[in-house]
Amino acid sequence: MAGQFYPGQQDQCVDEIKQCLDEAVVTPGLSKLPDTIVAGIVPHAGWTFSGATAAIVFTAIKKKHPVVDTFVIFGAAHSYISQPPAVYDKGAWLTPLGEIAIDEELAGAVIESKTAISDRNAHDSEHSMEVQVPFIQYLFPKARILPILTPPAEQAIQLGEIVGSIISSDDERKIVCLGSTDLTHYGPRYGFTPMGAGKDALKWAMDVNDKQFIDYSLKMQPQKMLESANENYNACGAGAAAAAVAVAKYLGKTKGILLAHTNSNEIMLRKMGETSRESVGYAAIIF
Repeated sequence: MAGQFYPGQQDQCVDEIKQCLDEAVVTPGLSKLPDTIVAGIVPHAGWTFSGATAAIVFTAIKKKHPVVDTFVIFGAAHSYISQPPAVYDKGAWLTPLGEIAIDEELAGAVIESKTAISDRNAHDSEHSMEVQVPFIQYLFPKARILPILTPPAEQAIQLGEIVGSIISSDDERKIVCLGSTDLTHYGPRYGFTPMGAGKDALKWAMDVNDKQFIDYSLKMQPQKMLESANENYNACGAGAAAAAVAVAKYLGKTKGILLAHTNSNEIMLRKMGETSRESVGYAAIIF
């Protein structure tokens, strides 16, 4: 997706990462972080819209953990219709910043648990994990990744618990899990307009519909997160986010911390001086 969701050239990619990090560093919540961060929820739209929000989570992790050995990235399943979570288990990924290795040992342990399958081809058209990778390469150059396509089904919670148990037994490495999801897609373009059109409808999408999913995330209720997304269409990567929450819960976290919540319409107004009939929500959450 390089050249589409994010710049396709190395220098442009680095420049935009720096811009996103510069925006992120002024986030008030970054001054009151927990001692450890084990997981986060990040958005995955094009960097123009959601890059700065995702950068807030990466900035928080970097402040508390300068070195991370592996990032497990639970991804939304936009076009993957099979139920078992799909692991990219061998080799490396390539971005404009170079190659980043897959954590094959961790991948093997997840597949051995029978909560996910090996299916590298399933990742071919999915962008939700890829857009996070250059941030990891820039801030954590020695890190490896484990991408897992995670449909919004019960298995997402089981997967998170298994990954949590694997992490808890590994005393030598720092492993952080990320759940990649955008929030409510509101407007005619998305076929979702329960409150009609206009400013009040877009405000409802953010303040009511997004907020329900965020609140369940902060309260660490992965089952409720899945149910809310299914009923209210307030997350496109509910399985990915639920898996990240399940990991954090297994590792002893009791609540999430919301660092930022915005939407594409707010960003359009700030960056381009115009608004739209549509809006997509983005949140930065850590555990």
